[in-house]
Amino acid sequence: MLPKKDKKGLVLECGKCGHVSDAVKAEEYRLVRGVESKRMAPEVIEGKRINLPTARVTCPGCGNDKAYWWMRQTRGADEPSTRFYRCVECGHVWREYA
Repeated sequence: MLPKKDKKGLVLECGKCGHVSDAVKAEEYRLVRGVESKRMAPEVIEGKRINLPTARVTCPGCGNDKAYWWMRQTRGADEPSTRFYRCVECGHVWREYA
């Protein structure tokens, strides 16, 4: 419960559910410790380190026979997922509809 000024005077409010109750003695309530929100910066990964599975498929861009692959639900939930490929050599990206 945190002290808060309201139209009735000082009240105690729950930070989680919002429940409010009257403060008995206003001079007894004070903020002892505040909470700071620290946002972490996203990690930047440099280089060509890709943690995706590979498959033996022919790249339509360069003819290489190895590509990374991943799947995404691009259409309705009642339809199959779409498989995406990225060529290991040239980086060309294409998709395969199931």
